[in-house]
Amino acid sequence: MAHDIHVVGGGLAGSEAAWQLAEAGFRVRLSEMRGSGETTAAHQTDGLAELVCSNSFRSDDAEANAVGLLHQEMRTLGSLILREADRHRVPAGSALAVDRDGYSAGVTAALGAHPNITLVRERVDLLPDGPAIVATGPLTAPGLADSIGQATGRDALAFFDALAPIVHRDSIDLDTAWFASRWDKGETKDYINCPMDKEQYLAFHQGLIEGEKTPFKEWEKDTPYFEGCMPIEVMAERGVDTLRYGPMKPVGLDDPKTGRWPHAVVQLRQDNASATLWNIVGFQTKLKHADQVRLFRTIPGLQNAEFARLGGLHRNTFIRSPELLDGTLRLKNRPHVRFAGQITGCEGYIESAAIGLLAGRFAAAELRGETMASPPVETALGALLNHITGAAVAETYQPMNVNFGLFPPIPGRSRKGDRKRLYTDRARAALGEWITPRPFEEADSPPVSAPVVA
Repeated sequence: MAHDIHVVGGGLAGSEAAWQLAEAGFRVRLSEMRGSGETTAAHQTDGLAELVCSNSFRSDDAEANAVGLLHQEMRTLGSLILREADRHRVPAGSALAVDRDGYSAGVTAALGAHPNITLVRERVDLLPDGPAIVATGPLTAPGLADSIGQATGRDALAFFDALAPIVHRDSIDLDTAWFASRWDKGETKDYINCPMDKEQYLAFHQGLIEGEKTPFKEWEKDTPYFEGCMPIEVMAERGVDTLRYGPMKPVGLDDPKTGRWPHAVVQLRQDNASATLWNIVGFQTKLKHADQVRLFRTIPGLQNAEFARLGGLHRNTFIRSPELLDGTLRLKNRPHVRFAGQITGCEGYIESAAIGLLAGRFAAAELRGETMASPPVETALGALLNHITGAAVAETYQPMNVNFGLFPPIPGRSRKGDRKRLYTDRARAALGEWITPRPFEEADSPPVSAPVVA
C-alpha cells in the first residue's frame, strides 16, 4: 500500500503517532525492526509499545499530579496508549499500572487491524526522504543513529536507564512481608512491603557497594546517569541513608508485627493482571546477575525469591531538541522529518507517548495543508512540548518527566495543595479552548493534494 507518511519505530511514541495519523485518515507505513531478526539490548519481544522497564505509567490522579493530568489530556484526544492501558490495568493504588504482555498485545492488535496502517518489520538505516516521524527511542539502531548524527551535525547525548528485577509472587514470604498502600497513602493495599531492621539494612547497603557491577563498554564511559532512573547501587554510594530517604523509605508503614516503622522497607508492585509477577520498586540496577540473586535474597520476605527477570542496564540517547527541532517537532534543516518520544529527550512512558501524539497531530495538519496551533503551555501537553522545543539553554538540556515546575507559575500566593488544583483547573480550561474548534477534523481519507510516497 502506498503511504502518505512513514513512522519509524513501534514503541509507545511511534505507535501513538501512527494511530493519530491513521485515525485522521492518512495512510501510514509503520516500520519496526523487532520481528525482522533484529532486536535491542533491552527488548524481549517483538510486540509494539513493549514496556522494557516498569509496568507503571505512574500517578493517574488528574487533580493533584502533572502526570495524571497528562493522562487525562491524552484520553481526551483519543490516545491509543491510554485506551489500552485502561483496558489492561492492574491494581496499583492511585497509579496506572498495566499487565505488560496484555497491554503490548492490545496495542499491536489495534495497529495491525487498522486499515490505514501497514506494519512492516524492517530496520531503517537512513532518515526517510519523504514525510516522516522518527520515534526509534533511546536504543536507535547504529545506522539510523549515524544518519541522524550526519543530519544534525552533533553527537547525541546519552544517559543510562536500568531495569528493576521482577519476582514470582508465590516465592515471597508473606509471613514476613505485608500488604499496604504506597507509604501508607490511600485506602487500597496494593504494595508488598519487606521490612529491614538497622543491622539488615546496613549489611544490604554494604552489599550494594561491594557487589560486582556490569563493566562499561568503551562507548559508555563518561556517560551521565539520569536522576529519574538512578541505579540503586549508585544511590547507595551517595551516603548510607540515601536509600532510606528514597525507594526504601519506611515513612507511614507500620509493621503489623511491631506496630512501628521498620528502619527501611523494600516495596514490590504488581506487574501483571494475574498478580503472579511483582517488581521491586525503585531497584533499577547494574549489579551482575549472580550478585543480584545473592543480595536481594537477604531482604526479609525475599529469602526464597524466584526471579522472572533480573535487573539490567542499557544506554539511552537523545538529541538536543531545543536546538535542533522547531515548535512542531520538525528537524529544522530537514523539516519533512519530525522526531517523537524519548529520542527527543522527554523521560517516561507517558511523556514519550504524549510527544508521539503531538507529532502525529502536527503531521496530520501539515498533510492537510493546515497549521495546527501548539497546545497552550498551561496544559500538560503544552508544558512538556515547550520543555523539549523551547528550553532556554540547549547545552544543558536533560531528560525531564512532566511536572508542575514546567508549567507557567500560578499568579499570587496559595497553599501547596490549592496550587496543584489551580494548575489542573487552568489546564483543563486551556485544553478546552485549544480543541474547540478541533486542530483538525477527522476524515475517512486524506485530501487529494496530500503527498503520497510509494
